Amino acid sequence: MNRHLSICHLWILLGATIAFMPHLAIAERLSKPALMQLQFEQKLNAQLPLDLSFTNDAGVPVRLGDYFGKQPVILVLGYYACPMLCSLVLNGVVESLQDMRWSAGKHFQVVFVSIDPRETPALAAAKKRTYLRRYARPGAEEGWHFLVGQEAQIKALANTVGFQFAYDTSLKQYAHPSGVVVVTPEGKVARYLFGVSYPATELNAALKSAAAHKVGSPVQELLILCFQHMPLFGENSAAIMRGVRALAVATALGVAAYIAVAIRREKKRQPGQPQPESVPNP
Repeated sequence: MNRHLSICHLWILLGATIAFMPHLAIAERLSKPALMQLQFEQKLNAQLPLDLSFTNDAGVPVRLGDYFGKQPVILVLGYYACPMLCSLVLNGVVESLQDMRWSAGKHFQVVFVSIDPRETPALAAAKKRTYLRRYARPGAEEGWHFLVGQEAQIKALANTVGFQFAYDTSLKQYAHPSGVVVVTPEGKVARYLFGVSYPATELNAALKSAAAHKVGSPVQELLILCFQHMPLFGENSAAIMRGVRALAVATALGVAAYIAVAIRREKKRQPGQPQPESVPNP
């Protein structure tokens, strides 16, 4: 009797799981209209709030202004646990910088600021080691900086440069645009480069112009969102979820079939009837 009760409970659980699965998949998801509203607004000539406080990859409190004053800055916003485009953005920056004569630390600074206030200096340090190895130029550690901060400080910086982002609680991921901002030594927004690939000639020209305290013109926007498995507006999200649900249903049906076979075998066995003994080989 207990076994039959357990089997009945399992059937009920499987049915409830299949029925409720679509609701679980879309719970608290960012809607497509909400995603489409996220932009990387070009705020040329905006003054960065250099008094903002952050923590660097060594766990030391710093001011944003510590990285300004003498050299132009490549500012990147993202987060270290990002499963997709954030790494592609940094890879694109490294590949472009490797084709330039100017070097980080000698001629300009690279500052990456995490938009996730839960991330730690340890994550920042791990990311810094990865990209210092990839960049592989002497003195690069003086030019690459990876920061974490509190929510208010992060939002103040993101708002200043027009970087819009949102958090999806069901996927535990941030949706945000991709690109970099080139800033003058005094902290004025000078140029935007969108996407994940930045021609060395363009980035080099942007840095030299910023070093001369010049602010460029708006560029054509290329909106690539970093979110789930899409790189563009989440067009693949629905298909992916349909596939996941189909796989889950198939798995549940397979388990159910196994249970049905087990029940039929059990019914064939009469109570008290001895089980057939194996015949020894002669």
